[in-house]
Amino acid sequence: MRRIDAVRIIGTYVNTEETIENNVWVIGDDHEALVIDASHDVTPILATIDGRRVTQIVCTHGHWDHVNQAVALQAAVDAPVALHPADRMLWDEVHQSPPELDLAADDLIMIGGLELKVLHTPGHTPGSVCLYDQVGTLFSGDTLFEGGPGATAFRYGDFEVIIRSIGEQLLVLPGETEVHTGHGPSTTIGAEAPHLPAWIRRGW
Repeated sequence: MRRIDAVRIIGTYVNTEETIENNVWVIGDDHEALVIDASHDVTPILATIDGRRVTQIVCTHGHWDHVNQAVALQAAVDAPVALHPADRMLWDEVHQSPPELDLAADDLIMIGGLELKVLHTPGHTPGSVCLYDQVGTLFSGDTLFEGGPGATAFRYGDFEVIIRSIGEQLLVLPGETEVHTGHGPSTTIGAEAPHLPAWIRRGW
C-alpha cells in the first residue's frame, strides 16, 4: 500500500535561539521507504521508517536544514544519499564526506511501486529539485510553497530563475496535483497557479 508520511521536526540555527520547522517526507509502502530531506533529528525519522528498508535519502537542495541529518540517517539505515551536484558547495559546508548519488533532471526513482521523476528547479539554490509522481503528488522542497516561491535572498538564490522553474515545470502539472512542501502546509498546483503574476509583481 502506498504511504506518504510527514515528519515535522524543529531545529535551531547555529549560535541563535531562532528555530525552523522542516517537513521530512517518508514515502513508499509497507516494506520500503525513501526519505526526502533528513532534517534536525534522526529519531522521529527512524520511528516513521519503522524498520522498513530505506532505498535512498534524497535531498531536494543543499541548505543546512535539509541535509544536516543525511549522513547520520545514512549510517543508521545503510542507504545512499542523493543530491544535485550544483548544490555540492552547500553540502560541503555541513558534511565532510560527499553524497553517493548525483541527481539529474528526468531521473526516475522507483520506490514502493511508485515512479518519481526528478525535476531540476533551480532558483532557491542552483541544484534545487522537486520529485513528481504521476499518481498526482509533487514534493517541492523549498521551490514552491503555499503562497509563493521559496526565498531567493540567500546566497546563490535567483528570483527570475525560480519563477521560470515554477512556471515552466511545476504550474504546468495537473491542477489537482498535491504539493508537499519543505516547510509549512501542503497545497495544490491549482491553488497556486493563478497567483504567479502577483508573485512576479511583488518580486518575492
